[in-house]
Amino acid sequence: EELKAGRIPALVATSSLELGIDMGAVDLVIQVESPTSVARGLQRVGRAGHQVGAPSKGVIFPKYRGDLLEVAVVTRRMHEGEIEATKIPRNPLDVLAQQVVAMTVMDRWTGDDIFRTVTAAAPYETLTRDVLDGVLGMLAGAYPSDEFAELKPRVVWDRVTDTIEGRRDARVVAVTSGGTIPDRGLFGVFMEGEAGTPGRRVGELDEEMVYELRAGMHGDVIVLGASSWRVLEIGHDRVTVSPAPGVPGKLPFWKGDAVGRPIELGRALGAFVAEMEADLGRGAKGRRDATQRLREHHDLDERAAENLIAYLEDEREATGALPTDKRVVVERFRDELGDWRITLLTPFGGRVHAPWSLAIESRLQERLGMDVQTIWSDDGIAIRMPEGEGSLDGVEELLFPAADDVEDLVVGQVANSALFASRFRENAARALLLPRRRPGTRTPLWQQRQRAADLLAVASRYGSFPILVETYRECLSDVFDLDALREILGGISSREIAVHGVETPKASPFASSLLFDYVAAYMYDGDAPLAERRAGALTLDRDLLRELLGQEELRELIDPDALADLELSLQAFVEDRQATTLDQVHDLLRRLGDLSADEVSARTVGGATIAVPWLRDLGSARRAVRVRIAGDERWIAIEDVGRYRDAVGVTAPVGVPDAFLGPATGALEGLLARYARTHGPFLTPEPARRWGLPVGIVNDGLERLLANGSLLLGEFRPGGAEREWCGPDVLRLLRRRSLARLRREVEPVDPAALGRFLPAWHGLAPVGGPGSDATPFRGTAALERLAEVVDQLAGVSIPASVLERDVLPARVPGYQARLLDELGALGEVGWVGRGSLGRDDGRIALFRPGRDALRPTSPVDGMERPDSERHDRIREHLARRGASFYREIHAAAGGGADRAILDALWDLVWAGEVTNDTFAPLRALRWKRPTGGNGSRRPRPGRLTSLGPPEAAGRWSLVEPVADLTATERLHAQALALLERHGVLTREAVAAEGVEGGFAGVYPVLRALEEAGRIRRGYFVDGLGAAQFALAGALDRLRAVREPADRPAETAVHLLAAADPANPYGAALSWPRRGETDRRPLQRAAGAYVVLVDGVAALYLERGGSTLQTLAPADDPAVAAVALRAMATLVSTGRTRELVIRKIDGLPVGESPWREVLTAAGFSAGYRGLTIRGAR
Repeated sequence: EELKAGRIPALVATSSLELGIDMGAVDLVIQVESPTSVARGLQRVGRAGHQVGAPSKGVIFPKYRGDLLEVAVVTRRMHEGEIEATKIPRNPLDVLAQQVVAMTVMDRWTGDDIFRTVTAAAPYETLTRDVLDGVLGMLAGAYPSDEFAELKPRVVWDRVTDTIEGRRDARVVAVTSGGTIPDRGLFGVFMEGEAGTPGRRVGELDEEMVYELRAGMHGDVIVLGASSWRVLEIGHDRVTVSPAPGVPGKLPFWKGDAVGRPIELGRALGAFVAEMEADLGRGAKGRRDATQRLREHHDLDERAAENLIAYLEDEREATGALPTDKRVVVERFRDELGDWRITLLTPFGGRVHAPWSLAIESRLQERLGMDVQTIWSDDGIAIRMPEGEGSLDGVEELLFPAADDVEDLVVGQVANSALFASRFRENAARALLLPRRRPGTRTPLWQQRQRAADLLAVASRYGSFPILVETYRECLSDVFDLDALREILGGISSREIAVHGVETPKASPFASSLLFDYVAAYMYDGDAPLAERRAGALTLDRDLLRELLGQEELRELIDPDALADLELSLQAFVEDRQATTLDQVHDLLRRLGDLSADEVSARTVGGATIAVPWLRDLGSARRAVRVRIAGDERWIAIEDVGRYRDAVGVTAPVGVPDAFLGPATGALEGLLARYARTHGPFLTPEPARRWGLPVGIVNDGLERLLANGSLLLGEFRPGGAEREWCGPDVLRLLRRRSLARLRREVEPVDPAALGRFLPAWHGLAPVGGPGSDATPFRGTAALERLAEVVDQLAGVSIPASVLERDVLPARVPGYQARLLDELGALGEVGWVGRGSLGRDDGRIALFRPGRDALRPTSPVDGMERPDSERHDRIREHLARRGASFYREIHAAAGGGADRAILDALWDLVWAGEVTNDTFAPLRALRWKRPTGGNGSRRPRPGRLTSLGPPEAAGRWSLVEPVADLTATERLHAQALALLERHGVLTREAVAAEGVEGGFAGVYPVLRALEEAGRIRRGYFVDGLGAAQFALAGALDRLRAVREPADRPAETAVHLLAAADPANPYGAALSWPRRGETDRRPLQRAAGAYVVLVDGVAALYLERGGSTLQTLAPADDPAVAAVALRAMATLVSTGRTRELVIRKIDGLPVGESPWREVLTAAGFSAGYRGLTIRGAR
């Protein structure tokens, strides 16, 4: 009221700014620390100027640099109104228990009335009566109170009449312990008063803060408000203080539950970091642009903007990469005690990191026997390894469990967490199982924890104990974001999210804040479960948990087509289920129940002309009778007359034998059970309308069937909005048929899917599609991306002329030749020759030092060992002197013409015996080969060429043999490299690479990897043999592109060098042919190109660019048009100055029917052929 009256100039508030409280006129909101979500920020800042047309003004003060990063994103999204989704808690049983007690202490209720009232509220609309009965049983004393007194009954439940009323003592409990805000056990702070009288209240302190205080004449001084207070006495529920003016004191703290960054904000924060990283990679200009954007679009002042940029730069300098929405950083270092710490740095928030950390603990304990300590925050997960000298071998791969396994890992681990214990304590208090002892008094937090631990020890023996199940539900559904975690782990598996590992001498700036949290985490461990509960897993009723969490997974599992087919079969609409004889018509009536003549006809082969006479014959034989049900005339089997009389109220026709007119026990339940057996999932009104019965009566019958296990209730029908009834056998059939359809989806994909998959696996953007205009990599990011590419291409032979013109630029946007030189200068890449392709080109294999197992050492196929005297002299010199420049080699080889020496040197290069420490000779080879005469002219002393021709630049050395590697180690490394390169590995792909020993050589390693669960084996691509192996993430991506694009605009078009490893044709796949007579020599030749349209080879441009081969898919004019446009990018991207097509499919261009197609695509007629030129 004083604030409204304007008498209070400022007010310190907590989360009350988010509530709908009338705060009065507020001019400015000052938010200390990030609000952690956009919705929270808008709600709080929106308190200022809370009048129509008035602006809302707020200032946010970040507490540390990491907080500043989140604030920058939150403010921008506040402007854009990007609030997060609101999630309603589903079936919170603790609140339900409290409400049931509160309802029944006022009036007597029936269970049905409670159920109807409760399920009218949105959080409980999916609550089942079984779950409600479980809560009623708990409140009525179904669990032993002799072991824990607070389990004594709160209500009296007469199960015969299904009436519930509150016990007399429940009224006091409901009044004194009601509410949903957890009791934090705060201590009131009071001034010292007159003897025997309490003094004035001055505030509250967190119990954990009080633990750290000393009382007495020399007690600690604390600051509350703007005053200092000396602690005189600490009682069981209060702290007594006296003024201490002018004395500096401790600032108090209050611990609240971490809200957790929403996944929407986490992804936005990651995308923002990626944008900043790209800007900072552009040097000074990028830094200026970033600063300007932070000030103009993110509301940061100049100092804050500079601070944030410095923070990101410091992190990038420490770890080499920033965590983004597409990259996870794994940082490892030793702490001050020499123990290993591993931090997973991601922006996805605590609701993702909390279950992730539990899954990591479970995996490390299961696989390595390590009992690790983890801590999580919104910015990542920190892991402390138990042994200071221990190795981290095998640890990092356990940090990323499979998306399908993570829920089971979390469920198995969460009960051992402090989070579970604290949530159980709060839930038990809300359910009135841990009531306050006296109104208005605090229960110390330590005492709450102790009592909750005792209750949990009892409850853990009952898997369906409602508050135990509720705690699982709350952790898995409300606290954790398992859906987002599954999506992220799936992205990591499919490599849509990269993992950057780094070892640092000390914690990076991002990791430092995580380490600080260790102190708070382990200083007070009161909520940790008892040792006895760690030893034995809780007996969790997972069916009940699934009921609480919802059954959307069944909606997703059930295939709509499978459901439609099953319903047709159950109702005898499919031909093999239709009646073909009179007896089978009788069987229809017995199996399906009441049917009209038209309905019988629809289920009889031959229709009404056959069915109607048969029905009359059945009536005459007193095997069936006509009755009226819901106003319609229907036929029923005579055996069902008594059942329909008692259940539906039909009048028995005259002449029905007495044997069929006796009382029918459970008549309605019998009809409903048959209805459920012959229908898919249904709603209560459906059988009610069929028989003209009140919905309530039918629902009661369905509930009785549910109670005895004859019926299921859940969310089964795809696209449904309500819970449906379903027979167990029907659901079993439905699941089986749906799984059969899913298995058909797991059937091998068409070869074209491999053509869609492989370019994407290599990171190649389609021509003109998403990613084709990607921001060029700059600086360290470019080198890191190039190193990743080299890793994927390690060991495979690629023509040198193709490598830097086609292969690397397709994978590294903004690629420049100097990047490969820089990587080589850093000792991060080397090369070795793998065979000559004429005088100016040859195949080379890249390799990363330290991965020697991938460096080719075997002789080049089809090439004899160079053995002239000059070759031997060069070998001897390099063996004796080591790395040498050309002139040293020239002299050692006996001197003479450069050409002869160069020929001998390059013979050794292409034979894989000699290499160079730069890539310059490979580039120069194509353009500066010695020409003219006999090459005998000698360079004059003093000229630059005295150092040697350009193709002889750098230092030459022998390719050293790979030492200390067994054959098994080499094969293991090769198998892993093949899998990394191909994702889905086939016999044909291995053969195309010319791997030593072929597919048979690596097969034992692949089989061992499959048996170890690291890869999968199956028949994934049709027509490529049964022995196929795949990485799990690759397999998912392959199946994701099973079907071709629906619309031309979505068709991916790739222009690839024919020799590019991302081109499956001519290797894993055969070239598309125009019938058996098509024997055109299509090869993976250097200088040739292939255009893939939706994964299928459509055009093949031979080396030199003058001959075009069209393949069968190009017969489609739309395919031909997009393929030719893609081919024209050879000119627009500068890979060639012009394309001149002289022949098409063996015919001169003037005679080819393709002439008009090329002209329409932009080619123009010239004297040499159809030409397209680049812009001058």
